[in-house]
Amino acid sequence: MSSQADHGNELIPRPELTPDALRAALAVVAPGRLDEMQAKKDEAFAEAVEWQSLSPVQGWVLAWARDIEIARRPDLTARYAWAQNHLEHEDPAIAWEALREVSAVLDEAMKAVRE
Repeated sequence: MSSQADHGNELIPRPELTPDALRAALAVVAPGRLDEMQAKKDEAFAEAVEWQSLSPVQGWVLAWARDIEIARRPDLTARYAWAQNHLEHEDPAIAWEALREVSAVLDEAMKAVRE
């Protein structure tokens, strides 16, 4: 597991950016998504072969690292859940704020995993 800034109350340490470490972390923070992770991994590896590029695999690693970052940090989980639940709010100002918050959470999580 890698070092990271302390955001308080993290469920697990930030995993290394390897498929095995990400899978182990997901098994703790969101085990219901393991099948989704495997399916996306299979797609990424198939695209990597087809495209003769590691870009799809690198994208898969970063996307899952970002999602795990959100799931392992209750602060991000709460913000993300609120935003997801308000994206289709009847008040356009609230829906717009929810969209901005989704983007902010995703950006913060991606920045954290790239530290």
